[in-house]
Amino acid sequence: MGNNKLYQWQMVELKQEFKLAEQNCPELSEGEALVKIAGCGVCHTDISFWYHGVQTKHALPLTLGHEISGVVVAGDKNWLNKSVIIPAVLPCGECELCKRGRSNICRNQLMPGNDFHGGFASHIKVPSKFLCPVPEEVLKKYLLEHLSVIADAISTPYQVMKKSELEAGDLAIVIGVGGVGVYGALIAKIFGAKVIALDINDEKLNIAKANGVDAVLNIKGLDSKTIKEKVKELAKEIKAPKVGWKIFEISGTKAGQDLAFNLITFTSTLSIVGFTMDKVEVRLSNLMAFDAKLIGTWGCRAELYPEVLDLIASDKLKISQFVQTFPMSKINEVFKNTLEHKYTKRSVMVPDFLYC
Repeated sequence: MGNNKLYQWQMVELKQEFKLAEQNCPELSEGEALVKIAGCGVCHTDISFWYHGVQTKHALPLTLGHEISGVVVAGDKNWLNKSVIIPAVLPCGECELCKRGRSNICRNQLMPGNDFHGGFASHIKVPSKFLCPVPEEVLKKYLLEHLSVIADAISTPYQVMKKSELEAGDLAIVIGVGGVGVYGALIAKIFGAKVIALDINDEKLNIAKANGVDAVLNIKGLDSKTIKEKVKELAKEIKAPKVGWKIFEISGTKAGQDLAFNLITFTSTLSIVGFTMDKVEVRLSNLMAFDAKLIGTWGCRAELYPEVLDLIASDKLKISQFVQTFPMSKINEVFKNTLEHKYTKRSVMVPDFLYC
């Protein structure tokens, strides 16, 4: 940072264009690091903050973005010049929830692009305690900017697959195979499950099928009862169990959540991964009648990030074909297109500031 400045694309008002801002380089305290950003993914949560009115904890103007990879250029000497992933949820590590192994929901957590300025910028100041180093063997295979999606799009479905106790031979039904859901489907396959992907977009379904998902179903225009019958037929075709379905709602839509609940059968586990502000009316007694479980999940514990990197290093999980990059100066265009569902791949913004 030769000019001692950093640059940010800031959200200044709901539904309005991001504005370029110049800031002085921040002062760093002990245990903090300055990361030069390689890439920052565009997440549904960012769209919710920018367009749908979900309240950020930090007042506007605010730099969004929480899927961040980069190189430490100042601060904590233990991290200098290391390539890192910044966890989307930075816990305190000391509270009761952290000590119970639930650091992803730490009440003192800090989330880039929500609690403080995030990753649509040239640099970011973060606590160094939970940074995740990127092994050299991974950097030989992938561009560092592509790895930014680990911070949410990959780590979030990885955590929920573990939390759901998904086992080899189970049937995993993934609703919504976009930027997060496609990784959920592939991780379920890595866990040894039979996987059925549901979506309303043929292109997304074709990508999932081409990458090893056992069966796909376009559910556009179908009612829940019809979908459930078709899922039963597909489950029979791929020799999956009739009961104990593990259902993952990742679309983050009212229709997706309604469908997910209606797919519950005996001893099912329904995991809610996608977020929507809409309310869904369900009969909770179905959980009792089917002896089923309903769980939520938030982000991913920072401690699990190395396990995700191990999957990538071992070539069990490939990511480049699901990622597309754009210059960060195109942020307004990319957000608009993401809102209108024009992309089938996860968008990653790459800094292209003139003076960085």
